[in-house]
Amino acid sequence: MQTGLAQEATLLRKAHRQNIVLRFVRRYPLGAFGAGVLLVFAAAAVFADQLAPHDPIANNFAVMFRPPSPEYPLGTDNFGRDVLSRIIFGARTALLVAFTSSFVGATLGALLGVISAHFGGWVDDLIQRITDVILAFPLIILALAMVAALGTGTLNVIIAITIPMIPRVSRVIRASALALREMPFVEAARALGASDARIILFHLLPNVVAPYLVMLTAFLGQAILLEASLSFLGLGVAEPTPAWGLMLRGAATQFAERAPWLALAPGMAISLGVFAFNLLGDALRDALDPRLRP
Repeated sequence: MQTGLAQEATLLRKAHRQNIVLRFVRRYPLGAFGAGVLLVFAAAAVFADQLAPHDPIANNFAVMFRPPSPEYPLGTDNFGRDVLSRIIFGARTALLVAFTSSFVGATLGALLGVISAHFGGWVDDLIQRITDVILAFPLIILALAMVAALGTGTLNVIIAITIPMIPRVSRVIRASALALREMPFVEAARALGASDARIILFHLLPNVVAPYLVMLTAFLGQAILLEASLSFLGLGVAEPTPAWGLMLRGAATQFAERAPWLALAPGMAISLGVFAFNLLGDALRDALDPRLRP
């Protein structure tokens, strides 16, 4: 009897999740398209070893600057490396940097925003003044300065992209938390003697998940663009690691006329990735904000 009820409950939960997905696809087709593109990129990143037709870092000078052909669908570069294989492995680099930096930056920013709103007073003033100083610099300029100070490499690029994101998320989450701290359930928890940590962790943070998810998704696209920009300027991922910005740097400056496919392939990958994240972020904003629901 209990086993049958457990199986029925499992089936109901599965059907409910499927209905949520189908409803999202019907209401937000562009967001669903963006999610589909990102799933393709994620699959390429995870199964790059199986999907790539050639070694992405192996030099083969006998086939330099081969145009697109059945053997090399996107051609080869100036070292004879297969462009398609480097695009597939470049998805791994782009998504690793984007997801890590965006998740860490958005999470720390949300925590700081909630702490600032909850405590107020000198704590709020201190956090907001530091935030103002960081926000005074454009995101790309601050990322460039940090990479120049830390050095190149994947880890340093992640740090350089993460830190400029923290104050931007913090400011948005603080605005939501300021309204939440005056709500009756927070006042009741405070009256019952709940500690500051409990109010922050169990009452404020769970109720800022919607803006947090929107900010996280929005910054994923920016992180891909920032990583590509830093690599294009020679301050990001170093050779021979496959990275879209690094591929664009070597192609656009020297071989634009001789081998235009070298710039078109990584440029399309960057544009499609940023576009997909933006579509998904807009759809999530509309779905999670009750005022924007159809």
